[in-house]
Amino acid sequence: MPEFRGGQGADTRAFARAMKLLLDENLSRRVVPFILDAYPESTQVALIGMEQADDQTIWEYAKQNGLVIVTRDSDYLDLSALRGHPPKIVWLRTGNQSKAAVIHLLLKSKDAIERTLDHEGKACIEIY
Repeated sequence: MPEFRGGQGADTRAFARAMKLLLDENLSRRVVPFILDAYPESTQVALIGMEQADDQTIWEYAKQNGLVIVTRDSDYLDLSALRGHPPKIVWLRTGNQSKAAVIHLLLKSKDAIERTLDHEGKACIEIY
């Protein structure tokens, strides 16, 4: 069972529509088709031509397009501490896992992700 921990943030506005995810380069683009029913309009950085982009550029893209960043590293948490949010972050603290395991984790955790980021107004949810 995943363990969740929400982080504090400056902006407590809830999203008005379905949550859209932007998977970082450290997550497979092949995950996207399997999560679209739960997270419509989600994508991955390589699918939008940003595989060579730095974290700041990806951050700005997510912010401008209403996307929640999903990542395995802490770089975006550091940006969130400096800049506030949006965008919000789903930090997968599970180590390297298969595509199937990531899909399962994102789908199984959907309610907790939405509750923490939308309803509680947190900047980040850590999923273990």
